[in-house]
Amino acid sequence: MTTKKFTLQSLGCAKNLMDAEQMLAKLFEAGYEFVEDPDEADVAIVNTCSFIEDAKKESIETILELAECKKTGALVALVITGCMAERYKEEVLKEIPEADALVGTASFLNIVQVCDTLLETAEQGKMEKLMCFDDINTVLPESPRMQTTPAYTAYLKIAEGCDNHCAYCVIPSLRGRYRSRKMEALLAEAKVLAENGVKELIIIAQDITRYGIDLYGEHKLPELLRELAKIEGIRWIRLHYLYPSDITEELIDVIATEPKVLHYLDVPIQHCNDRILASMNRRDTKASIEDTIKRLRKRIPDLILRTSLIAGLPGETEEEFAELANFIEKQKFDRLGVFPYSQEEGTPAAEMDGQIEEDVKVKRAETLMKVQERVTARRNVRALGTVREVLVEGYDRAGGCYFGRSYGESPDIDGKIFFMKPEKNRPNDGDFVKIRIIEDLDGDLVGELVEEA
Repeated sequence: MTTKKFTLQSLGCAKNLMDAEQMLAKLFEAGYEFVEDPDEADVAIVNTCSFIEDAKKESIETILELAECKKTGALVALVITGCMAERYKEEVLKEIPEADALVGTASFLNIVQVCDTLLETAEQGKMEKLMCFDDINTVLPESPRMQTTPAYTAYLKIAEGCDNHCAYCVIPSLRGRYRSRKMEALLAEAKVLAENGVKELIIIAQDITRYGIDLYGEHKLPELLRELAKIEGIRWIRLHYLYPSDITEELIDVIATEPKVLHYLDVPIQHCNDRILASMNRRDTKASIEDTIKRLRKRIPDLILRTSLIAGLPGETEEEFAELANFIEKQKFDRLGVFPYSQEEGTPAAEMDGQIEEDVKVKRAETLMKVQERVTARRNVRALGTVREVLVEGYDRAGGCYFGRSYGESPDIDGKIFFMKPEKNRPNDGDFVKIRIIEDLDGDLVGELVEEA
């Protein structure tokens, strides 16, 4: 029997990537062979994102590119999974007739059955469109994964869905209510990752601070972190994303005292103005956000704090926008991302009065990033002369230097630290070395090797 070949492209966030890793494991277990070139594949799978308009555009462009392969290559079937499939269902099949199957966010573990059915019916000359959608609030069974990140770094998704229901966000309607995974399953998975060489474990969920409330009736993230820290081989534990209203004193204490838990926190606040926060259906106020930041920095003096903001929510006035810009300058966040508000159908914010013109939203986002650039430049100047423990990620042949990350840089969203090739004992990817920072290079840092960490 001819081996069935597939290709898979996963778009969007790390949470989506973990779904893709589980699909990969299922397909490999079923005897499918992965190929990079879609022209050589029998089945192409696009694991889509549709969080904001730009993500939808990327998903559609990827789908259309693969659709062309049905005309020019061996590709038989095109499968769309993930958030766009869940969100638009029939619209996708209508607008993109080349798509042969849609698989929802709660159904991706059925990927083998979907692919088998498509290929078998195609061979018989009677392939029909498939729709595979289960209850998005179901508790997904535990399933093996095929790690796609570098051997030394892996994500650990501790929960699915979200109960926050922010006015601008579609996630609850695509991913369902918040469902924590059982702690024993998470610890077992983390041990396997460590045995396979993972040194940096990145804890992810739409909101990791709520972990355990649904399963155990109380916040369990502190206990989970303490147990993960006991696993031999894990050296760094990085946290994404913590909502300010659920950052407890117990959690702060664990972060401050457990050596493996990095003093890098991604805490999305979205805005600082009380009226805008209420319109967003956030549980915070400006005063509560300021108090949380104060408590964190007092307890964790070397904290690297990242946040994300939305510019141009409907009704945001020039005065409220100026307040946000001043807040950035005052709080001096170490890392910051800004998104122009995206009007997403099906969300309360999409129906609000006072929708702001796209060019105004973009300009406001750019203005906020310019404020942050000044903050970052001053921060990088203060970093000169300091010594950082750096996780080596690779060698840049063009630049003739190595690069990596300290605890202050998360993969894919923050900068790098570059350092020159040592004369001897050249490091391998995944090694830890000590680097003295000597230069700021447009936001990235340049250093010199001090010694192996």
